[in-house]
Amino acid sequence: MIPDAPEVNLATGALRIFRNVPSSIPFDPWPLFLTPISPDKATPMTRLPSRLLALGQELDLSPTGFGFLQETHPLQGMDALRQQMTQDGYLYLRDFWSRDAVQAVRDSLTRQLDQLGFLPAGSCLDEARFNGREVGRAWGNPLNQHDPLLRQLLFGPRMHEFFSDFLGGEVSHFDFIWFRTKGPGLGSPIHCDLVYMGRGTHNLYTTWVPLGDVSLELGGLLVLEGSHHQSDRLKAYLSRDVDEYCTNLPDADADAAEKKWWDGTLTRSPRSLQKSLGGRWLTSPEFRLGDVVIFNMQLVHGSLDNQTDRFRLSTDTRFQLAAESIDKRWVGENPPGHSLAQRRGRVC
Repeated sequence: MIPDAPEVNLATGALRIFRNVPSSIPFDPWPLFLTPISPDKATPMTRLPSRLLALGQELDLSPTGFGFLQETHPLQGMDALRQQMTQDGYLYLRDFWSRDAVQAVRDSLTRQLDQLGFLPAGSCLDEARFNGREVGRAWGNPLNQHDPLLRQLLFGPRMHEFFSDFLGGEVSHFDFIWFRTKGPGLGSPIHCDLVYMGRGTHNLYTTWVPLGDVSLELGGLLVLEGSHHQSDRLKAYLSRDVDEYCTNLPDADADAAEKKWWDGTLTRSPRSLQKSLGGRWLTSPEFRLGDVVIFNMQLVHGSLDNQTDRFRLSTDTRFQLAAESIDKRWVGENPPGHSLAQRRGRVC
């Protein structure tokens, strides 16, 4: 299904939506239109593979184009962590959990993958080798949302206590868990989370959890440095919702019936986006069992492509203050998510 194609009027900032862009046209849907920001100074880098890919495109691995996430420790003071979140848009917490606790969750999920026929017969389950069958996107992923070990890790006391201290009050979380079971090939699309979950408070945080050690080649989380400070330049994109459609356009009926659906992608060209917004693409030299990355709704991110023969396993979930409004698409025993009942029309 082809996403809507935005065009921005530079004088007014108004967003015009084009429909039914032919798939043969390499159209890139991000609405970027202002002067690019100068790159930051180069920083020391460790040894990198000869090439890294995102959405099939080679990244600029020069010191001004690529770097590593700043690591923090959960025991740092909350004031320092809040300051870093404001500055960087993310916290990369090493060793948040014990390796054994996360390994138990990985073992449970790889057993499920094996039982569902996604791993080669007789293979080592922990290696999570790819047998040619893709598991699918987060919405509709067959892994067990109610796995007790998984939910204890992601929603247990350790995480609740951290967010209560970090946000300064009682917290709630979305019940839905986004599974990322990425086989060889393209990584996650480049996007901001707000367009998928913005019907409640925007003071909402994603927790990305690697369920295994993730090398650069396996394809972990990728964020665009400083992009959370670009909300004004991304206003046309961030004001949208993937479950909304324009009632005053000719194909409104097709949108309402979910025959057409914008998937929230910001760009198909990580290098072009970087050139327009500035900043480096950041990841980790190796995400490890026990790590967690927490980031806000405006941070541009995706993932590196998987250049191995194994699945990369990770999850992401969301936390917020309990006193603030919550996006009801993602709460309950069986959250409705991006179902037809959640479609909303508006005048564009």
